[in-house]
Amino acid sequence: MTPQQIDLVQSSWEKVKPISEQAAELFYGRLFELDPSLKPLFKGDMKEQGKKLMATLNLAVTSLTKLEDILPAVQELGRRHVKYGVPDESYQTVGEALLWTLQQGLAEAFTDEVKQAWTITYVTLSNVMLDAAHESDASTAAAG
Repeated sequence: MTPQQIDLVQSSWEKVKPISEQAAELFYGRLFELDPSLKPLFKGDMKEQGKKLMATLNLAVTSLTKLEDILPAVQELGRRHVKYGVPDESYQTVGEALLWTLQQGLAEAFTDEVKQAWTITYVTLSNVMLDAAHESDASTAAAG
């Protein structure tokens, strides 16, 4: 990620933060529309889940200039997703739902450059999560 891409993600996120509750609702609505099979993975209060999502996104976005500081937390999130039964394919669906949500919330401010910067950010972080998830799978299989 370039410094300009980080700046685009962080500045666009500042515009989403004031509408974070609505953004979370849009995100989960779109996610379940794209893949209804994911809905049973969410057993708790969806408003609370939305707050957790927005807090996680906020931490990730604000830490983009020092990614190494949050990589252990991102890896742990990937390992937890294995325990929740999250399939690998859902990472792409989540990315689609996230970009769609950002487009809804940012409207004309969601330029091609902003979309590309968010895509790179999401792919980077989701790949870290997937790698950790697969390491977790491999160590579980080896122990079994």
